[in-house]
Parts: sequence; structure tokens; C-alpha cells
Amino acid sequence: MDFFELAKTRESCRSFSDKMVEPELLTKCVETARLAPSACNGQPWHFFAVSNEDKVKQIRTCVHTAGINAFAEKVPSFIVVVEEKTNISSRLGARINDNDYTQLDIGIACAHICFAASELGLSTCILGWFTEKGLKECLDIPKSKRIRLVIAVGYSDAKPIREKKRQPLAEILTQIK
Repeated sequence: MDFFELAKTRESCRSFSDKMVEPELLTKCVETARLAPSACNGQPWHFFAVSNEDKVKQIRTCVHTAGINAFAEKVPSFIVVVEEKTNISSRLGARINDNDYTQLDIGIACAHICFAASELGLSTCILGWFTEKGLKECLDIPKSKRIRLVIAVGYSDAKPIREKKRQPLAEILTQIK
């Protein structure tokens, strides 16, 4: 499908089937993140693509806490996104302009992952609620690192795509001609 159709149909899935995700498809998704733009080509990220059943179970307990993300109990795989130190050019630019783009860069990379997953017939949901300490222990991530996001990845169990509820274009666009 073309990009505009992809943008219309991609949604945050909260109903996953039991079907396992092929590790090669997770790799393809992360490959698109690798190609994503970043400030000064800093590439401030590292991705853990997890389909190992034992690790997936551990991750489920880290993202399903305090009654939040209950749907994660059926998620068959995850991509855990870790912030890495960016290059010197990006750090210098952030200091000079008082604007660090690291988290924005990570967001762009995650969007690439989600669109790639949709193109491959997979569904995703970006999770910002999780127990970081537990994830670090599960994946042997150093305490000094920051986990920024977790992306649930799997095959959707939901049939129809929900209608997107978004602000009208006229409310978010000022076009200067």
C-alpha cells in the first residue's frame, strides 16, 4: 500500500492473536529504524527485539503494572528501545541551540518501526508505562542506560480498523502561501 494508506490504517493495537512473530520480521522493522533520520546522524538508540518466550513473559510483567497495559499479556514479541549516547556533533548542537533532539530522534525511529510492521502485516502499540528496573534486569541492560519506549509487536486479533479520532486539519494547520 502507499504511505498515505498506511498512515490511515496503522493503529495502536490492544488485541493480539497468539500467532508468533517471525524474528526476521522484527529484524526488518528495526532495519527501518536504523535508516531513520536523526540530528547530526547521531543515531542515539539501541533496540532489543524479543521473541524468546521466557523473556517475553518477563517483559509482559514489566509492562503490565498497576492495572495498566493488561492487553500486553497476549503480546507475542516486543522491541525495547534504549537511549544511547549520541555523537559529538549532535551533543554540541544540542548545547549550542539548547535543544536536545535525542528523544525526538528515538520517536522518529519508533515511527519507522511501527509503519514497517504495518506494511509487513503486523500490529504495534508503543508503550511508555513499564517497570524500567525489571526490563533492565530481564535484558541485562546496564543501570546507567535509559529505556525510553517498549513497542508491542504481533498479529492483530481485532477485525475492523477503528476510525481515527483526530483534530480536523483546519485546527492544526496554518498554511502560509
